[in-house]
Amino acid sequence: MSLPRPWFHCALALGGLLLSVASVAQVGRVELGAAASQADLTMGCLYPMTERAAIYGQDSIAGVQVALIELQAMREAGDKVPRLRVIIDDDQSKASYGVGLAKNFIHQDGVQVLCGMVSSGVGLAVSELAKREQVLMIGTDHASSRMTLENGHPWYFRVTNDTWTSMAAGARYLQALQKETGWKRLAFIGPDYEYGHVSRDDLHEAFARLGVAFEDVTELWPRLYEPDYSAYIAALEQAKPDVIVSALWGGDFHAFVTQAAGTRLFETSRLANFDTGGNYDFLVSLGDKAPPGLILSARHHNNWPDTPRNRSFVQRFQALNGRYPTYAAQGAYTGVMVLAKAFEKAGGSTDTQALIHALEGLEIALPEDPPGFVSRIDPRTHQLQQTQAIGTPVANSQFPPAQVMLGNWAVYSAQELQMDSATINRRLATHAAGKPRPEGRAP
Repeated sequence: MSLPRPWFHCALALGGLLLSVASVAQVGRVELGAAASQADLTMGCLYPMTERAAIYGQDSIAGVQVALIELQAMREAGDKVPRLRVIIDDDQSKASYGVGLAKNFIHQDGVQVLCGMVSSGVGLAVSELAKREQVLMIGTDHASSRMTLENGHPWYFRVTNDTWTSMAAGARYLQALQKETGWKRLAFIGPDYEYGHVSRDDLHEAFARLGVAFEDVTELWPRLYEPDYSAYIAALEQAKPDVIVSALWGGDFHAFVTQAAGTRLFETSRLANFDTGGNYDFLVSLGDKAPPGLILSARHHNNWPDTPRNRSFVQRFQALNGRYPTYAAQGAYTGVMVLAKAFEKAGGSTDTQALIHALEGLEIALPEDPPGFVSRIDPRTHQLQQTQAIGTPVANSQFPPAQVMLGNWAVYSAQELQMDSATINRRLATHAAGKPRPEGRAP
């Protein structure tokens, strides 16, 4: 798939399906793309549109819109890409509710491909449904590495970085920092559900692979959407870690940093968030000055890599929505483009097994790919293999209203972040034996 001709010539053809971001948050179910009678494939996507995670649902819908416009331009240029119908609904970040919506997608709307989900808890539950129904599922945002290993199955694929990728990159960054500063004391804080615990497990496993020695001084597990982090901040101040790794995400990470900024925590500890902390909405929230010592990354960056493809994606999103994207937009965009690429690779077949075969080993150039690299789906784990960049906040007003962006990049290749075969085998064996993974300690 090459970059299309000027995309905006196709915008009017989608008519009323190009909803404004302001209206998306209020409409609930959204339908985009081709009419049911004309669609080659129908996708049913679940995203949160309420509470702190609402921005990720809104940006995911907008990312889908950017992808559909791009596909239409390619179709007009003569490429054999599918006519996609995309139905999106609000999963409310609740597993049982999301499963109910997914069932309706399959049995009432004729959905052939499930997609989306921000919460790993919702993703796990819907993935089990996809397995039972033998329906293809493309994960675009949730990140638990268990999804492709202990809980993996032939019908599930993920097209954004997972917790292993992020934490393996983070472990390498902290290994280099330890050589520079000699830090030893580590604390971890993450949400008390699937994503938080797996993030901690993956970080510790990555440290073990690298031979990084540290003192685990405390692990804290606030609930998702916790309004008051004062007790957790006090516990961190008492533990006196050199480095705090956080798996809080979205509005939760915003709230934690805002509340911690009124204490002395950042005077004594460096705070790192390797999976979601570098998201654009968080950078906007920092204003013109970030707390000292932040180390951040995310699954997509507006200012890295500085390539024509990434600049084009960011500019198209901004032109369509009047603002710059969070990483959720690129994830949803990728889900649509990956399915379209698989359709082409399968010779226009909509058969589930043909699409699965096409997805395994599929290569696709994406906005977050640096020069010389193309994203690839691992045929064994069904996880997209990508590069990851970690940085620190620096003054940058090129993406308003943000006044800081990430810079001072440390970049880690997909090859060096890839999980080794022995670890994959062990975790797949854990799945086969039905053994649960250990959970973390409560605060």
